[in-house]
Amino acid sequence: MEPLTEHRPVNGPLVYGFLRLVRSSPARQSALSDALVEYCRSHELVLGGLFVERGTGASARTAAFTGLLDALALPDAYAVVLPAPSHLGPRPIAAERKRQITGSTGVQLLLIRGGMKALRRAKPSSGRGPRLGIVLDAET
Repeated sequence: MEPLTEHRPVNGPLVYGFLRLVRSSPARQSALSDALVEYCRSHELVLGGLFVERGTGASARTAAFTGLLDALALPDAYAVVLPAPSHLGPRPIAAERKRQITGSTGVQLLLIRGGMKALRRAKPSSGRGPRLGIVLDAET
């Protein structure tokens, strides 16, 4: 007899996390990273990588954000997962980043706090990709 579908491993859509940490402790970074991992696990999403931005830069183009955009250009990218909208940066930078994420790449933006927000629909992907999240930490 075959096991039930719920008992088989399923490759969910491939997503990437993004954290903007300004003067955050290692414990806070760990807690936020764990929250993203748990959110992805509970929503059957595959976390392909986690991009961490540090500093208070006044530019929308940082090493971490550029890396995120590069990852979103991959064919199976489905969404970016954020703990809250504030992780995109101050309002003018956040607006530009939101435009680049949803407009240029065509992926969704998912927020853990404030519910799930899809700013633009993307084509469903096959969801094939790495199951382990990789933390890419870039100083800005």
